[in-house]
Amino acid sequence: MANTQGPEGNYDPAGSTQMFRAFVDETPPGAQPQAAASAGPRVGLIVGVVVAVLVVAAVAYLAFM
Repeated sequence: MANTQGPEGNYDPAGSTQMFRAFVDETPPGAQPQAAASAGPRVGLIVGVVVAVLVVAAVAYLAFM
């Protein structure tokens, strides 16, 4: 058993803070950097906004025709 202290100096008998940090800081092999991974959702959001604008424009066109 590890007798560790947390960041505030609180006693952590299970060492769960260290285990959590090791889990969070762990980078799996072959993982992409965060900047490259966030490009996909951003493109999808832009395409979704463009489609929504086109649908609104089509409805407005048909309404005023």
